[in-house]
Amino acid sequence: MQADYEILPELLAEARRLAVDFHAGLKERPVGARNPVMAPQQLPQDGTGAMSALTLFERTVAPQLSASAGPRYFGFVTGGATPASLAADWLVSAADQNSPDPGDSIGPALSHQTIAMMADLFDLPYSQGGGKDGFDGTFTTGAIGANYLGAACFREWAGRLNGLEVTRDGMGELLQPGAVEIFSASPHVTMVKALGVLGFGRKGYTDIAKLPEREAMDVAALDKALSNSKARAKVVIASAGIVSTGDFEDLEAIADLCDRHEAWLHVDGAFGLFARCSPRLAPLVKGMERADSITTDCHKWLNVPYDCGLFFTRHVDLLETAMLLTAPYLEMEGTVPSFINRTMESSQRLRALPVWMSLQAYGRDGVREIVERTCDLAADLGERIEGLDGYELLAPVRLNIVIFRGLLGGDEASNAGQKALLDAINATGKVYVTPGLLHGKAGIRAAFSNWMTAPEDVVIFADALKQARETVMSGGNP
Repeated sequence: MQADYEILPELLAEARRLAVDFHAGLKERPVGARNPVMAPQQLPQDGTGAMSALTLFERTVAPQLSASAGPRYFGFVTGGATPASLAADWLVSAADQNSPDPGDSIGPALSHQTIAMMADLFDLPYSQGGGKDGFDGTFTTGAIGANYLGAACFREWAGRLNGLEVTRDGMGELLQPGAVEIFSASPHVTMVKALGVLGFGRKGYTDIAKLPEREAMDVAALDKALSNSKARAKVVIASAGIVSTGDFEDLEAIADLCDRHEAWLHVDGAFGLFARCSPRLAPLVKGMERADSITTDCHKWLNVPYDCGLFFTRHVDLLETAMLLTAPYLEMEGTVPSFINRTMESSQRLRALPVWMSLQAYGRDGVREIVERTCDLAADLGERIEGLDGYELLAPVRLNIVIFRGLLGGDEASNAGQKALLDAINATGKVYVTPGLLHGKAGIRAAFSNWMTAPEDVVIFADALKQARETVMSGGNP
């Protein structure tokens, strides 16, 4: 290790070369790695040094890396990494700051500043420590971490309404009928997982009806359910940018109901919150500012490297009660609160730095441009699909997600054939997409969120769709 440290400039230069080569070949590299192979290997007794390890990486790992960081990866909702955030992420590793506690690093102060900037980006009121005047929060690993924190907050709140200190004493009476009821129409799977982990159960919510031919909650059905509920604590989980179609719920109307019924409102805005960056799209998320807690991801539309999520809440006191971690060696003093009491992790990477760097480098207008341009490109693909023989849209393109399917025969044959069609699309190596399902119809889903994606990538996408359908209809293998 000491020998490697003495040649650190050469090692970093070699790593730089590998990184530059990777990005230079992004557009030619297959977008999705197909059946990558890494055979089991016995741990070497003696290491060969970092330069040798880099050589081994270049020979065995680098050729099998996918181009998921590039412009034609449309799976899940995956951003890339802006140049500023990529440079910042290298500095995060170089500086290696463990940044939850104030006192020994600028990390916590940087995190606080960056959270306030993100609130400003989203046109959310900010107040250090949260409260009726605004939101505060913390960085997380991603949406699952942020949803976990949201559920932990409303669990603490529900406990207090039932005379319990849940984090201290356990769920107890909170599991009894009449204690708490949770309502949602399209909760993301990460929130369902969080409900399970935190003791509510994965089936521990009341399923609210959706609007016809939509994923969005029927507000009238929610009103009826809240009115009929006898629970002392009521929680509504709403969605901004529902994952299958990018649909939005009427957050203003839902917030009105939550006010009337004194219910907690949690909004999952993993990518949909970014609509507030655009005056054109902001009406989709009107009412978000009235929530009690909000989830979002920075490694989606902000295009910072994985992993980076963000949790906002007005109830930081509940968050810090739920996440409290105390020990004599942790009693550091500083001018900002300790993030060790706001997240699940005690050790925390300086996730704020790539976010801070991107915001400083590109500003409000830069983020708005990414959001609006990728939405325009998604709309372009939707129009092209409507004009393609053998394809149909399963839902209108409302934001940045396109859900469609191939017309391969009757409904049964079509549903059965979507997997083969999806495999054929990905096998072209030109694009990468993931499965979709809407109203019982299997389909294919493409999400636009990478800052690099350009109009020519949509043309390539449409060509890949034609090629894949010809392959499937001719009985060929992907």
